[in-house]
Order: sequence, then C-alpha cells, then structure tokens
Amino acid sequence: MQRRDFLKTSIATSAAIMGTSLSAGVTMQPITGQEVSTMAFPEKRPLITYSDRPPLLESPRSTFTSRVTPNDEFFVRWHLPDIPTHIDLDSYTIKIDGLVERELNITLKQLREDFEQVEVEAVLQCGGNSRSAFKPICGGIQWGHGAMGSAVWKGVRLSDLLNRAGLKKGAHWIGFNGKDNAAYYETPNFIRELEIEELNDHVIIAYEMNGEDLPYLNGFPLRLIIPGYYSDSWVKMLSNITVTHDYKSLFFMDVAYRVPDNETESETPQNKFKKTKPITNMNVKSIIGYPETGMKVYHNSHVVVRGVAFDDGHGIQDVLISTDEGKTWEKSLLAQEGGRYAYTQFRFTYKPTKYGKVNIMAKAVNRLGDEQPLAADVLWNHGGYKFNGIDIVTVEVV
Repeated sequence: MQRRDFLKTSIATSAAIMGTSLSAGVTMQPITGQEVSTMAFPEKRPLITYSDRPPLLESPRSTFTSRVTPNDEFFVRWHLPDIPTHIDLDSYTIKIDGLVERELNITLKQLREDFEQVEVEAVLQCGGNSRSAFKPICGGIQWGHGAMGSAVWKGVRLSDLLNRAGLKKGAHWIGFNGKDNAAYYETPNFIRELEIEELNDHVIIAYEMNGEDLPYLNGFPLRLIIPGYYSDSWVKMLSNITVTHDYKSLFFMDVAYRVPDNETESETPQNKFKKTKPITNMNVKSIIGYPETGMKVYHNSHVVVRGVAFDDGHGIQDVLISTDEGKTWEKSLLAQEGGRYAYTQFRFTYKPTKYGKVNIMAKAVNRLGDEQPLAADVLWNHGGYKFNGIDIVTVEVV
C-alpha cells in the first residue's frame, strides 16, 4: 500500500483504539511488579501499555541489546490526547515566524528537496524513564526502563531553516509547537523553547526514522531532534517554529520537567525545593538487555551479558559489570559505531560458578568520569526525573 493509504488506515485504527477497550494481554511491569496491559497499536508490535489516550507505550527490556531500536519496538509518549487523525501530506507545512526577515511556510516536498539532507543517530529518552525505581514512589507514569530508544534520524538542520528565514537582531529564543491538543480547553499546549545558543549542526527537523517515514505515534510527519536532551524537548508533529527576543513563560518549561537546582541533596515528599532547573541534558546510564530478571542460566555455562549505555554526547568510556554485589567490577567489551549520541553496546561473558540467585549489575562511566550511582544514591525528586541508578537483573543459576 502507498504510505498515504497506509497512514489513513493506521490513523483510523489509532482513533478507534484511543478511548476504547481492547482485548489485550497482561504483563508485569519490570520494576514495581504491577500489572500493565500489552496491546498492538498501528505500526507497533505489542508493547507495555500504560494508557491508550494519550498513547503511553514502553519497550521491553529485550529491546536493549541492539544499537538501533526497531521502529515497531520504539517507545511512545504523548502528553495531550487530541492527536490529529488525518494528515494531508500535500498541504502540511512547517511555519517559521516571529523575529525573522522572511516568514516561511515550508512544505514537506520543499523540506526534502530544497535543503541539505542530514542524518544523526541519537538516543531518545523520556525524562521519567525508570521512574518506578525511585523510593518513595513519585507522581507520574510509573515507567520501567523502557521509555527510551535509539534511532537514525534523517531530515534538515534547524539552523539551515532559520538561515533561510533570516534572524532579526535580538532573536534569542526559539519556540516549538506541534499539532496535538488538549481535551480540556484550559490545558496548556505542549510548547518548548530553546535558546539560540543551544543550537548545533546535530539539531534537526526529521521526517525519517531508521530509513522509513516517522511512525504516526512517534511524531509523523515531522519531529524536532535535539541529541543529548531528554525527549520532552523533541516536539512531535511539529508545525510551528517561532523566534522571539524574550523567553515566554510556559507550563511545560516552568512547572513540568524540572528538577531541584541542587546536586548534593534530595528532595523529600514533604520538602520540595523552590529553586529548580529544566532537565535538558541526559545523564550517564546503562541498561542490561540480556539476560532478564527471572531467567534461569546453567551452572558453568557461558552467559553473554548484553546491553546499551549512553549519556548526553560526551561518550561512554567503560561499562563495568559485577556479579558479587558490587564488591568487584570488570570491564565489558564496547562497540561504539553510531556516534557520540547513539547507544554504546556492551558485552560481558560471565561463567556462573555458584548455584542460586545472582544479581548482575551494570555501571556505565562516561569520558568526563561521571558514573552511575547505586539506586539508593540517586537524588530523589518529586517529579521522578533523571533516574540513572546502576542497573540490576537477577537470574537463577541451575
């Protein structure tokens, strides 16, 4: 089927799914053990599902043995439930206005033909990924570790679009808005802002993901890509770019997606810090994709521990593995083929010599020397953001 026809079918199916009951399987959430359903959305295989309106889908742990996450396994996170169910590709434009010399309305065809096409491989991670690992429990979706993925994104540099429009004197902030809307009229739009100084050649407007059109649920037809930043800044179904001199006060910038501006103390449920900052840059993190908790492995066999690690673009120096509760750590083998914003894959061969349950622990260290802390040492915050505790899977040696 042609892409347009397939999208019509997919979008219609999505509309039917959202807000309706489906016959779905049930799986255990990876960290908390709570039951969550699995269902298949258009262009997706069955994923861990927290909500169907808006869609909130988590990838299983097994996904994180590959450098590039398949599109049909890639997690989904929308904030607003009213997602357009019809997209006319011929009339769709991205509008650039505000403090620019020339207001532009760029079609998808112009985007593909009139600008240099570029690719960047980068990790997309929800700021609340692994939120369910925080103790005590934080508010928000109790994500396991699967609200993340890495892809090859293709599109056009944001700086090239802004150069075509021409920035006026005093241009300092760039605002981004997509086509999703709230169900309640007083709910604010999901608008993000970026300082001009934050731009680099890796910030792009993407229309492809892993060699295919962006999936509908991952922001089709256009998505903002900001490598190294958490996904709250990666606006989906991008339709408007507005350049301004002054920062605009916005809910999703000034209230949501913020953490305490304090690197040494944790908040408590009773004591929320007043001084906060946006989450922006991702911290160093690793996840074991294989084996998974609950698996049985054979005594004296060769178990190949595999997973991925990443940070905000400084690069991964080591991923260390421990099978003795952190008493000793050994270096794993790394494969770094996708660039500094992509997953670093790691492999470690482990020979179980004792029967019973064994904790396999993974700790990433980046090139700045930042390393994953123990879960108990991650600074607690009431939003449940930026959890990056040492990953642990428990297997049984038989």
